[in-house]
Amino acid sequence: MWRSGFLRAAAALAGASAPSAAALRVPGRFLPTAISAAAATPLRLQHTPSVASPPHPGNKDFSYSILFSIDSEVGSLQRALKIFKDGHVDLTHIESRPSRIPTRYAFHVQTKEDWSKVQPVVETLKQHMYGVTVLDNNPSTTNPSWFPRKIRDLDVFASRVLGAGAELESDHPGFTDAAYRKRRESFADIAVNYKYGQSIPRVTYTPEEIETWKAVYNKLTQLHETHTCEEYRHIFPLLKENCGYRSDNIPQLEDVSNFLHECTGFRLRPTPGLLSSRDFLAGLAFRVFHSTQYIRHHTKPLYTPEPDVCHELLGHAPLFADKEFAEFSHEVGLASLGASDEDVKKLATCYWFTVEFGLVMEHGKRKAFGAGLLSSFGELQYCLSDEPECRPFEPEVTAVTDYPITTYQPIYYVAESFENMKDKMREFASKIQRPFTPRYNPYTESIEILDNNEKIKSVVKGVFSDLKVLMNALEQRTSPFES
Repeated sequence: MWRSGFLRAAAALAGASAPSAAALRVPGRFLPTAISAAAATPLRLQHTPSVASPPHPGNKDFSYSILFSIDSEVGSLQRALKIFKDGHVDLTHIESRPSRIPTRYAFHVQTKEDWSKVQPVVETLKQHMYGVTVLDNNPSTTNPSWFPRKIRDLDVFASRVLGAGAELESDHPGFTDAAYRKRRESFADIAVNYKYGQSIPRVTYTPEEIETWKAVYNKLTQLHETHTCEEYRHIFPLLKENCGYRSDNIPQLEDVSNFLHECTGFRLRPTPGLLSSRDFLAGLAFRVFHSTQYIRHHTKPLYTPEPDVCHELLGHAPLFADKEFAEFSHEVGLASLGASDEDVKKLATCYWFTVEFGLVMEHGKRKAFGAGLLSSFGELQYCLSDEPECRPFEPEVTAVTDYPITTYQPIYYVAESFENMKDKMREFASKIQRPFTPRYNPYTESIEILDNNEKIKSVVKGVFSDLKVLMNALEQRTSPFES
């Protein structure tokens, strides 16, 4: 995901200066809204509200849930319902529930009206009620609070990419190469036409593309034993054995995805270009990583102005086979669902300093695990030197830290371990203000919205059932405390 990291390293290896700000328009998984360090946002995720196509009119399979609180006084509910009446919004469900604040009542209402009618009502509610939140199950809505509920909802993201893909900037190494541009179009077509449940189409990479991969692969693997974390060192040989990782072969996304899914439940999905922060993080909530499939231009094998298959497969993919790292990424994704723009920005920044540029302690020494480091020969060496400042990973602090995108990072955050990093992120996410809790159901591959007691009780029953299985397993052992 980290374009800027390996871009800078690539430039250094090629004997050139670091790419200019103009060359970094779309270098990574977060697309910055500004070039200044203070305003920059992680690259693959641009921090802007999601904008989708207009809603499907008249489709009654879609509905809006609106949650709000009112003062506990005579006439409050009547005033709230009058807002819906004046807006000609018909309600299909009204439910009251206890509020965390004793002097208020909380309400949950549903409607199947079009967003064009619902939106002005919501704006009026915000002027007179507390904690107004809209949940939406229509993937084609223009309501920015929408998030996918089923894994197949991720299909809609392919039609709302923000940039890159087949379109190249004028300063891109392949901009004047007609053959390369046509090749990129073919990769974009694969991603746009891909649907959930399909196998990722296999690509026959050209000898020229394989040589480009080889140059990157051979350079980076020189540092694996000395600079990368033990989890990465453990998994990389398994990728060689199971997925065809070698210098003269570019692994297929389908093979890597199947391997990851067997290890941790994560899978890869081809993307034609850059996604918004909400959309990209939402994919992680379903244990899906959106990955590019094309490769950088052959004239500059150690430089690329956007994510490519070298960065994805050498930087990101290996650690999604590690249980603790995968769970951390999943936690970040779940935390983003229904979160405010401000909270999404904080989560994206935490993602930058961990999944992209993270360090972890290993036997008293710092080791790299961020993909921007693992795919950058130059910064992989720099990050473990005495030059940068290293701070302990604390989400509350990390989330509001500014960072540059045209130079090596002056600050890195260091995790004690992947498990500790996950626990801290889970605690941080628990403080995000939402009137519901999202839960991923791996059996149905869907998001459950825990916003009432009945839903919560249902989950608790499932937990008790799992505990019974575990207790039964303990009882069958010769010694219950045998390790």
